[in-house]
Amino acid sequence: MPIPATASASRPSPRTRPCDISVVVLTHNRRDSVRTALARLSALPERPPIAVVDNASDDGTAAMVRSEFPHAALLRSARNLGAAGRNLGADWARTRYVAFCDDDCWWAPGSLSAACAMFERHPRVAALTARILVGEHRGEDPTCTRMAASPLPSAMLPGRAILGLMAGATAFRTDAFRQAGGYHPRFFLGGEETLLALDLAAHGWQLVYAPQLVVHHHPSPLRNPAQRRSLLARNAIWSAWLRLPWHVALGETAAALPQLWRCQGWRGLAEVLGGMPWVWQERRVIPAEVQKLRRRLREPRA
Repeated sequence: MPIPATASASRPSPRTRPCDISVVVLTHNRRDSVRTALARLSALPERPPIAVVDNASDDGTAAMVRSEFPHAALLRSARNLGAAGRNLGADWARTRYVAFCDDDCWWAPGSLSAACAMFERHPRVAALTARILVGEHRGEDPTCTRMAASPLPSAMLPGRAILGLMAGATAFRTDAFRQAGGYHPRFFLGGEETLLALDLAAHGWQLVYAPQLVVHHHPSPLRNPAQRRSLLARNAIWSAWLRLPWHVALGETAAALPQLWRCQGWRGLAEVLGGMPWVWQERRVIPAEVQKLRRRLREPRA
């Protein structure tokens, strides 16, 4: 069933350009943060088409975007779709590549053109995750440090091969993103990248951490850490049963349950169990070669 949304700007016309990439910004009730992000993105030398996916904000975000950034497409969802709102942006894009960022992030000048060049040189790469520099002091996000140390075979790639990504700092081949189904609509937020990464790999695509690309992240104070921890645990369990062999899924469930219990107790357990019917219906175990990559990532390192 299509997701209800309205757009206040036309789609970009399909054409091949020196940097054939669009930027999609996901937001919900962070008007001031998204204003800053859009100002930065609008000043990029690549001049990419920009879309704002407004996840049912009620703080004046839509009016601000229309007034101050009329060149940006405004895609308004009738309800808060969480991470799946990005799928609206991917559907809107008419460029070969699409880069995502959250409303407290923006791509650094030159990074989008560099991403396009990498995609052109590496036709089996579906996703490029950028190095994230946090705050005014530009410290590296710890996840980037872990990705840079990935043990997966990376010969002939523009960075380290990975089996994950960071949703707010990744550029995709638009067709590969769509082929893999985008972000699952039931996950809302938190760990939604895991399932998409596994599905891309299952389709034979490569995922790369490319530190040459940079995204700046100035974390918004409007966050709910407890809710996010709960969703991370729930979604980890669902992802495991959607794609992993049963014995591996059991281990992942055992690892995630303590956090879920601390955050939500019986309510969290009931939510996980309530989702199992659709999980079983959509269960599709990843190929053996992807399982092997996943095991290698979890091997102890000297």
